[in-house]
Amino acid sequence: MSLDLVGKWAFLIGLVIAILAGLLQGVYTIPYAVLILVVLGLIVGFLNITTKNSEKFLIANIALMAVGTMTVIAIPSLDIYLAAMLSNFVAFVGAAAFVVSIKAILEAAKK
Repeated sequence: MSLDLVGKWAFLIGLVIAILAGLLQGVYTIPYAVLILVVLGLIVGFLNITTKNSEKFLIANIALMAVGTMTVIAIPSLDIYLAAMLSNFVAFVGAAAFVVSIKAILEAAKK
């Protein structure tokens, strides 16, 4: 199995866990869900994001972090589920952004 395929599967699994953990909020708690999401995010950051598209990825992450800090006010009965899914996704993608930003800093320091 190539590393590219591992990165793609890590992204898909992280996305599914973020959504499922949000939907199951209050009914069932996935043990260590945030830890799993952070580890998968680190894998995605190392394997999926190249230097070529790191700038777009980091800008999108800034927007996601800004939205993630706001309260979701959509439909009151779905509010807790949407907020949980969003916070899970922020943990997942935030870990990837951490790796990409460190890689970008190291790349800039080389020059």
